[in-house]
Amino acid sequence: MDSIGGLRRSSMKTQLVSAIELEEVELEENKKIQPEEDDKKDSPQQIQEPQTYSVEEAVETIGFGRFHVLLFVIMGSANVAEAMEIMLLAVVSPEIRCEWHLQNWEVALVSTMVFAGFMVCGVLSGYVADRFGRWKVVFGGSLWAAYFSLLTSFAPSYGWFIFLRLMVGCGVAGCSQGFVLKTEFIPAKYRSYLLPLASIFWMIGSMLIIVLGMTVVPTMGWRWMIRLSVIPSVLILVLFQFIPESARYNVSAGNIQAAVETLQRIAKMNRASLPPGKLVESVVEERGSWSLLISPTYRRTSLLLWYVWFVASFSYYGSVLGSSELLEKNLLCITDATAEHQQKHHHPEDGVCYCIPFGFDDYQTLLVSCLGEVALIPVNIFLLNVFGRKMSLVILELMSALFFMLINICSTMFGFTILLFLIRSLVSMNFNVVYIYTAEVYPTAVRSLGLGFCTSFSRIGGMVAPFIAQVLMSHSVILAMLPFALACVLCAIGTFLLPIETKGRALMQSS
Repeated sequence: MDSIGGLRRSSMKTQLVSAIELEEVELEENKKIQPEEDDKKDSPQQIQEPQTYSVEEAVETIGFGRFHVLLFVIMGSANVAEAMEIMLLAVVSPEIRCEWHLQNWEVALVSTMVFAGFMVCGVLSGYVADRFGRWKVVFGGSLWAAYFSLLTSFAPSYGWFIFLRLMVGCGVAGCSQGFVLKTEFIPAKYRSYLLPLASIFWMIGSMLIIVLGMTVVPTMGWRWMIRLSVIPSVLILVLFQFIPESARYNVSAGNIQAAVETLQRIAKMNRASLPPGKLVESVVEERGSWSLLISPTYRRTSLLLWYVWFVASFSYYGSVLGSSELLEKNLLCITDATAEHQQKHHHPEDGVCYCIPFGFDDYQTLLVSCLGEVALIPVNIFLLNVFGRKMSLVILELMSALFFMLINICSTMFGFTILLFLIRSLVSMNFNVVYIYTAEVYPTAVRSLGLGFCTSFSRIGGMVAPFIAQVLMSHSVILAMLPFALACVLCAIGTFLLPIETKGRALMQSS
């Protein structure tokens, strides 16, 4: 029995020693394995952080598709209505001059009042768009412009006419914010192609109002022409329902859910997908703050841009109204002039001109010049993609200065028509590029306000242009063309000094 008990005790002892040795081996193995596991845990590849994306990344990922085609057509149609309201002045001026026996400065004041309304409401509409949304301003501005344009056709006197056109200018200022709304949805690599192409719609609007002038004014009068010109604006108000609020604005205002819904809708239309993860953007508290425009970051850019916009409008409307005035009063030096074009329509004793309506040939010349709005779009796109925004502006402004001075050279009527065509092309391209540059250079927080300030300064140019193109032109063509040429040369210098090139740059949310 003792021997058996001894064996059992020996066996238990052996098992205990073996268990202790096995435990020590396992501890040693765990010590070796533990650092490896700790290293794995600390490895950045194993850290699972939630994925996020920005609006810029979403817009670029979705890419170009059916939504952008719809956006291009609807917002382009808004440009048709805007162009009709602005270009209406060139067609109506001879008619109201005849009806109310207006002097040159009174005719020029009509255009000036429109641009005065645009100037005052330009900054206001930009502030409201940054604070409360782009879509509301565009829709409200279009409705306002259409309503007061219709009332213009019932104006009983010259005083009422210029007041109502002032109100139209306020509405058109709101319409211009559509450019910001459109730009904020377009991927970066497509902006230099799509935004210049939008000038096609401006040309269509310009040609529509000229065609109405040719067909309606001689038979039904200028009042019915204005009434019919309001129809496109009413149709566009319906189409606006298919365009959402800017996703960039929504995230800057803290409405992330609305931005996500908009981006999902666009992705679905384009048959694309949003980036994986969650939309994350910081809320911008100071939206629509004018102090950012003159902060050290943007002060030089803003000051130079205000002058560039002044010249863009000054030269554009100078070319439009100047062409109308040259044709209306037969002030051109034409080598093959007909008897009709040799007659100078003004009274030497008092300088007052009455009842000088456009002839069919004059309307044709205006139509051809309107084609200049789009004929050189490929050149515009080439300049933007090869030379960038700044150098494109410099080239266009110097070329504009040259062609303004060429108007003073005697030519055939065909030669003059081609010259008008080229001037209209250059000043139109200049406007396209400055619109694109302004939308790209400012952050979302002040993009609409920045554009509002710029368009307001441009309307100062529009206010001055009629007094040069419609009043000074009667005294001297060369003196009238010289200010436009000099302004373009100085503008080229100012553009060269702009500190930022925006070619290929993403739209910023904040500074």
